[in-house]
Amino acid sequence: MKKKLVSFIKDLYQTNEFIPLHAPSFNGNEQLYVSETIQSTFVSSVGKYVDDFEKHIEAYTKTPKAVATVNGTAALHTALYMAGVRANDIVITQALTFVATCNALHHMGAEPAFVDVSPVSLGLCPKALAVFLDEHAILTERGAVLKTTKQRIKAIVPMHTFGHPAELDELMLICRNWGISLIEDAAESLGSFYKGQHTGTLGDFGAISFNGNKIITTGGGGIVLCKTLDSGIHTKHVTTTAKVPHPYEFYHDEAGFNYRMPNLNAALGCAQMEVLSEFVKNKRKLAHLYSDFFSESEFKFVTEPDYAQSNYWLNAVICPNPQVRESLIKETNENGVMTRPIWQLMHRLPMYKRAIKGKLEYSEYIEKHLVNLPSSPAKLIK
Repeated sequence: MKKKLVSFIKDLYQTNEFIPLHAPSFNGNEQLYVSETIQSTFVSSVGKYVDDFEKHIEAYTKTPKAVATVNGTAALHTALYMAGVRANDIVITQALTFVATCNALHHMGAEPAFVDVSPVSLGLCPKALAVFLDEHAILTERGAVLKTTKQRIKAIVPMHTFGHPAELDELMLICRNWGISLIEDAAESLGSFYKGQHTGTLGDFGAISFNGNKIITTGGGGIVLCKTLDSGIHTKHVTTTAKVPHPYEFYHDEAGFNYRMPNLNAALGCAQMEVLSEFVKNKRKLAHLYSDFFSESEFKFVTEPDYAQSNYWLNAVICPNPQVRESLIKETNENGVMTRPIWQLMHRLPMYKRAIKGKLEYSEYIEKHLVNLPSSPAKLIK
């Protein structure tokens, strides 16, 4: 199987060269727009491409207001702040996530609480969330709090793992019942839809990443998706040092962040948005080919939930046991095909090992069995 997989992937990408896990593709107007930005001298936080990029995202996601930031972590940090998360608050998220999810809330003084992921989506499990809240939380005049420390449980942050939308209806119902905000970590899911609605637009706020390994890239960058125009206007104000517009005076009316995306990065993003639909189409085609390849094997290819249309940011396969997983990763990488294990669970990391957590049985299973496969959006010949 391992040799067949290497041959299959090299055939898909029509190369015998090293195949990375996810490489960006620049075949459109990227060079033109970036060159125009350099020639204009407006390469920093002022320039037309930032506004244009935000408008592209608003049109694509159908969100009232999108606010571009320097990276995805800044976008998530801003979303948490705008949702009212503050120091000493508890934020419930999944242990099976990239560390930036937890770092964003840690840097504002909040603490994570970890619950399991769902076999349906690999995102935050509604059943596990309900059990965790019943066991560890009570409703008070202050809202939901931990029974033990009386810390406020302000928000949950489900991540749309590998671009597969989490079970948002069920999660939102739980949040309404407990008075908890829902913030979508949509870092990986630009181009993914939950029951026809773009991810990141169903919760109070959403955060998307445009790192170099995402479906489109701005080099480094992120964006906050805001549920209302008013919250979006305030978000943009906060991310630009809360400076009150004036021809020459510097007056700032609240403590803000210097998180604005540079015009140079936004120019790259505008060009990438022009080909996003093609990237999604090619990535879904690639996922279909992987699914067919593994269909008669002992491996289980990870597919989108029935309710969703996924961008298949990273394709993934679940191996029959940890030994096969280790062997698959070793042999593919030795033969010029990059594969990767999933992230180590957050509660295993030293800075989050003391966090409160529920049972993490499926997260622990996935940690030991899953392998990510090359998923670049390059045009496929077959």
